[in-house]
This record gives sequence, C-alpha cells and structure tokens, in this order.
Amino acid sequence: MASEEKHLSDRHLRRVFLNHLDLYSSKYIGKFLSGCVAGASLEDTGKAEASEEEGGSPEPQGRVKKETFEIVGTVLAEQKKKDKKKAKSFVLEEYSALTQEQLLQRLMECDVIIYNISEDADQIDEASWAVSALHAELDNFAHPKMFVLVSTLMTWALSKPVDPDDHDVPFTEEDYRKRRPHPNFKDHISVEKLVIKLGKTNKSQFSTYVVASGLQYGMGENLFHFFFKMSWLGEVSRIPVFGPGNNILPTVHVNDLAGVIQNIIDHQPKLHYLVGVDDSKNSFEDIVKAISSALGPGKIQTVPKEDIFLTKDFKQRDIDPLFMNIRIEAVFLKENFNLNWVSESGLVENIDHVVDEYRQTRGLLPLRICVFGPPAAGKSTVAEKICKQYKLHHIKLKDTITESISQLETQIVTEDVESENDESVNEAQEFLATLKENMDQNAGRLDDQFVIQIMKDKLQSQPCKNQGFVLDGFPKTYDQAKELFAAEEDEVEEIQSRIPTFNKKIIPEFVFSLEASDAFLTDRVMNLPESVVQGTHLAQEPFLQRLATFRDTNTEEETVLNYFDELEIHPEPIEITSNDDMEYAVVMEKICKILGKPRNYGPTKEEQELQEQKEAAERFRQMEVRRAEAERREAEEAADRAARWEEWSKRLADVRQQEEELLEARSIPLRNYLMKNVMPTLTQGLIQCCRLKPEDPVDFLAEYLFRNRPETD
Repeated sequence: MASEEKHLSDRHLRRVFLNHLDLYSSKYIGKFLSGCVAGASLEDTGKAEASEEEGGSPEPQGRVKKETFEIVGTVLAEQKKKDKKKAKSFVLEEYSALTQEQLLQRLMECDVIIYNISEDADQIDEASWAVSALHAELDNFAHPKMFVLVSTLMTWALSKPVDPDDHDVPFTEEDYRKRRPHPNFKDHISVEKLVIKLGKTNKSQFSTYVVASGLQYGMGENLFHFFFKMSWLGEVSRIPVFGPGNNILPTVHVNDLAGVIQNIIDHQPKLHYLVGVDDSKNSFEDIVKAISSALGPGKIQTVPKEDIFLTKDFKQRDIDPLFMNIRIEAVFLKENFNLNWVSESGLVENIDHVVDEYRQTRGLLPLRICVFGPPAAGKSTVAEKICKQYKLHHIKLKDTITESISQLETQIVTEDVESENDESVNEAQEFLATLKENMDQNAGRLDDQFVIQIMKDKLQSQPCKNQGFVLDGFPKTYDQAKELFAAEEDEVEEIQSRIPTFNKKIIPEFVFSLEASDAFLTDRVMNLPESVVQGTHLAQEPFLQRLATFRDTNTEEETVLNYFDELEIHPEPIEITSNDDMEYAVVMEKICKILGKPRNYGPTKEEQELQEQKEAAERFRQMEVRRAEAERREAEEAADRAARWEEWSKRLADVRQQEEELLEARSIPLRNYLMKNVMPTLTQGLIQCCRLKPEDPVDFLAEYLFRNRPETD
C-alpha cells in the first residue's frame, strides 16, 4: 500500500468542509470526523477501539484534542433559523445563503472539501461548480487540497454483469469504467466523471476522489426509516415488502461510510474511485424481515411494487434505490484501509445494534410505569390518562388474561391453516387447555404461576418494549412482583449484594402510589350513582372486602412498594383528598412533571390535522360564545338606554308642562293690563297713523302713545 500512496507532508489535512450538514449522512459524517484525529487511520487500528459514543472515532493514545478535524459547512437557511438556539456541537462554523464568491472563499480556507450528492440531487450543480472553481484556483492554493464526492451506487444500477453466465459474480472498484447509471441518475455520473478528470491535472496540489455509497443506514435511519417506524408503532400485523423483494441491496452503515472518508483523507490512495459498502448481500426482503423481527410484529407481506407510490413517506429519489439490484464488493477498502467497522457484515447481521441506535438517536425509549393504590382511588382513570398523554399501553390484569386466551385461540386456528409445522400449534393448544382447566378448578381465576407467565409475556411483547406500558394495580404482593420482574437466567446480574436481581427490560422506571383514607374512599363510593356501582366491585360489600384486603396486605413489611424501594426505584406518593377534581388535573400535573416529555414520534399528520380541527372547532365555539355574549350585553345596554331615554323624555315633558303652566299663570295679569290699558290706545294710534300717513310711522306712533298714555292707579 505504501507504494500506492502519496507521501504525506508533515502538515495533516485538518479543516474539512461539508455541504448540507443538516442532512442525514452529511451530519453523521461530520460528527464522526469531528471525533477523529487527523492521520489516526495511518496507525495500527489494533491498538485502538472504535468509540461508540456519538458515532465518533477514537483518538489514538498520545494524541491531543487540537489535532482532530475541524468541521465547517453549509446548512439550509430555514434549518439554520430553526436550529439557531441549538447549534451542532461538532461544527466549528455554519454557513447559509452564501453567494458563489463567498462560498469559494470559504472553500479556499479548507483542506478537504466533501460534497455529498447521495441524498440531495439539487446539490449536483453546486458540486460541479465547486470542484471546477477550486480547480481554476490551483495556482492560488496556500496548501494542497482534497475534494471528495460522495455519490451513490445508482450510477451502477444498469451495469452489465461482470460474467454474463454467472450474475452472482460481484463488481469491484476496478470495474467503475463499465458502470451504467439508472436513467434518473445520469447527472450523478456526469459529476463523478468531472471530479475524477479535474483531479488528474496537478495531483500534488489538488487530489479528487469519488465514493460510490451503498444505501446508508444506522443512527436513526434514513431510507429505511419507513420500515423502522412502521415496526416500532406496531399498528400493522405485517410489514410490507414492495415487489418481489429478491433484489440485492448494497448497504453501508453511515459511520462506516464516514470511516472510509477518514481513511481517504489520511491515506490519499492512488485509486480515486472507491466503493463504500459492507460485506452483506442482503435482499430487500431480508432487510425488511430483519427489521420486522427485531422491532415489530415479526411478519412481512409482499405487496405490489406500485403500492410504494401511494406511500406518502417515499419520494421518487427514495423509491429508485430500493429497487436497485447489484452485487458489489469493496475489495480495495478491506485490503488497504484501517477501518474500525461498526457493521461490516451488514444490516441484517447487526440488526440488534442498529435497532438500539435507532431508539437512542430518535429518543424512542420505552416508558415503564406502575400505578398502585387502594380500590376506588382512581388507579385505572389515572393510568388511562397517562397512556393517552404518553401513548403507552394500559396493562390491566383481567383484560390481559382475556386477550391472551383470545390470542391463543386465534393462533391455533390461523397456524393450523397456514403452517405446516404443528409444533407451535400443539404448544398453543396445550397451554390454552391448561389455562382453561385451571380456571375451572378455581372458579374462573388463575393460579399465580399462570398469571405471572401471562403478564410477563405481555410486558415482553414488542409494543410494550417499543413504547412502554402502565401497569394498573399489578402486581399486588411482594412475591408477585419478585416473580414478575425476576431476571432471566442469562441476565442475572447483582449490582450490590443487598439489591435483588431483576429484569432490566421490563422493570418499571416510575412507580406512583395513590393514597387516600378509608373514610374518603368509602364516602366516594357511597356517593356514586347506583347505575355505576351495581354489579361491579364498587358495590358496598365487595368494595369493603377489597379495601380491607388491601390494607391487610400493605401493612406487612414485604409489600409491593417495599420491593421497588429495595431496587432503589422509589415510589412517588400522590394524595387523593378531593372529589371535586374528577378529571384528576392536579394529579396528572404532578405525574407529568415527574415523567417529563413523551418519548415517541409525537402526533402523526392525521392526528395533527384532527387536533387542528378540534382546536379550530373550539376556537369557533368560543368565538360564537363571545359573539353571543357581546350581542346579549349590547341588547341589555340598548334596552337600558331605551328605558333611560323613555324615563328622561317623560321627565322632560313633565318639566315643560310645569313651565308652561307657570308661564301661563304669570302671563294672565300682564295680558289683562295690556288689553285694558295698552291695546285701546295702540289701536287708536294705528288708525291715526293710517289716516295721516306720516313720514316716520314708528316715531309718530311712539309720540302718540306717549301723549295719550292712560292714567293708571
């Protein structure tokens, strides 16, 4: 290998540019490289173990932190705005909405430029421009630079077989000149050729590489996320395989792909076209079946290939790779690189590890809860509300037993028809017969050994392992708890001698104990309607017996709560003291504060739409209420104004009438005086004025009235 490598200068290539750091593979490639020491893969990897934390690579002993790769890159402007308050810890600098001039300046500051076009075809033009622009600036490089293009094996999709007589003979990197692309990936192969071509001009200053990546998986999933999510949700009995499913899909764990890029940067190999795939030769059906078995119902069904176009989760760029059919081996990687493989044997062989990554990365961790308390304290109501809030499974003893018997009966009928192997049918028949016989002997009840077995199977079912559960009032005794949560034989591990062994996969994380006095509980039951109480365990006599049994059981030293205390899972006591809070709002507020945020996908699009419809309907209802209230207030104010106006008008009319009457009374003497003393003289004066026609009638009349004024007493 040494003869094929370029001699590295003393200065390691350290500053790395990555496009679209907010996309799946770019993000994890960047995160991986940020934990790698420049030049580390040149050393013997047997001396160091791969770090599993954060998907990073180990730092060789004796190296200092400052020698790790510095990661810079672009992000979508919208995504940067969303993530403004939580910048990626492994990124030194993030850029968005740069002009070509600004972007070129940033690229010139870097030692390694990685352009990933395997996820976003919109980046093809930018990648072509970037490699061309850098090539044009060769003479201005202060230090040598490397350009790595992460492409896809879809550029090989229509390649003719290596051996026409044996299609199982795999391709290798050396066959890259024979590759033929899928029709939708012709632009990808064009930029691949351009990158290889421009790297031949001055290899010492500007080296270029192409990595044709298999379908990437791991760290929360990308292309296969649809199948992981469907399996985790557990809403279907079979996971679909679109088409026959016998096509071979070349795959690679995203951290292994990052390891390939790390080795390219460090080794600068002579071969400039490499293939990034693991050793697996798994078919589409193999992969879906492995996911379903590890995370979901364990069964698959073949559906028409065309059904994938009806699935909202897939776009055309996702659909084409899923129907690729190609066998290819990364011979060069195995023979020349020091790779700390995360998943060398592929997705199917490492499915448990990949599922753990998926759960951890997406925060899909089960939430396991127990709710205890005396009868009528509201255990079932609280448990139901917790399940609704956190999307958990409500585990009630009676319902679980009924469900288990029903499933056994269905299994017997179904497998008897479908399966040629009678072993599972016989086992189900025997167990069902044993349960029914035991119930007949115990007046419809089951012995503890069968109850424990049924409940343990329920807690170990995939839905409970995926989302979690709320145990409603069970186990009831210390011994039942000890048997139910006992560790499996191959998992026995004592943390301390005083702590009993337990099954970590089903032990509750949170235990809530509802507490109330006998007087309060009795009063609550007595005030319930007869229609609610009749025929249930809340009837007076059964209730008092159950309450007395509960108190007797929980006065001993070895109680259920003591069991959890011994495991240092301390129960949270919650007082129930009021019947006013029938919705348990106060109780749920305390519980939600302790539990924290839900650990699931959150509402689906349909649930979001339904919630939005409910919120819109509620807003409309409140608007109608407010409008009706405003109309009512306006009507009341109008009526009040009308009443006040009527009263004011009536009072005004009365005042006017009184004024008129007063004026009338006061005007009578004046009128009498005028009629007796003034009007006769005035009349005579007017007659004289008309007869004599003086030049100034007014002055004449005034003089006349003055001279002939009547004498009054």
